[in-house]
Amino acid sequence: MELGIAGQTALVLGGTRGLGLACAQALGEAGVRLFLNGRDAAHGRAVAAQLPGASFVAGDIGDEADRLGLMAEVAALGKPLIVVTNAGGPRAAPFEETDVALWRRSYETNVLGPLEIVRGLLPAMRAQRFGRIINITSFVVKELYPNMALSNSLRIGLTGAMGALAREVAASGITVNGILPGLMDTGALRRVIDDRARRSGQSEESVRRQMAEGIPMQRLGNADDFGSICAFLASPRAAYITGQNICVDGGLTKSVI
Repeated sequence: MELGIAGQTALVLGGTRGLGLACAQALGEAGVRLFLNGRDAAHGRAVAAQLPGASFVAGDIGDEADRLGLMAEVAALGKPLIVVTNAGGPRAAPFEETDVALWRRSYETNVLGPLEIVRGLLPAMRAQRFGRIINITSFVVKELYPNMALSNSLRIGLTGAMGALAREVAASGITVNGILPGLMDTGALRRVIDDRARRSGQSEESVRRQMAEGIPMQRLGNADDFGSICAFLASPRAAYITGQNICVDGGLTKSVI
């Protein structure tokens, strides 16, 4: 399917690994010029070199100075009208093990960072009367998950703010949507598996098998399951879809909406 976004420019936060990279690859295949963000400069440059038309912009979006530097660099290179927000999920831990410092760090990375990046890009989108904001969050937005107090709370917080934004900018040709991965076999899930294995005394393979068995499709998701929906939502073909949160989870989420 021709998506009609060839020649557009996209900023993909956390775009050098996992689901962010899957989105970047799908956008690149559709002819989009890419700015990939990440914290590991050597790794990021190596990934960007493998994607036609891609550039790497270093920065930790959870750090205010890094955010400002990232925005300045992106502004100098071009003004992306597509932005994919993505950040490493807060670590898995029971509520009682989450202290104030951890809450603050996680809030900066998973809520404030994406919001400030989007705020900085909105004027260019309004001027062009076209914009696509796509937030990679988690299925926990629809169905809470145990030992994930940080993720359950912060993902919902970002979703609420972005949902309000979707209604405020819709008449300007800007859409705002979320993609909610389920149990995807990426680095973030591996950290959850490690935590559960350590707490339960089970092997990592046993935990992984139990997770897969709880999914109607009987397998963990992977990056190849994810990127195409991101590219579609970035396209004019999805112009009438906004304020939505779409699960990519193999049927895991049991919520009605």
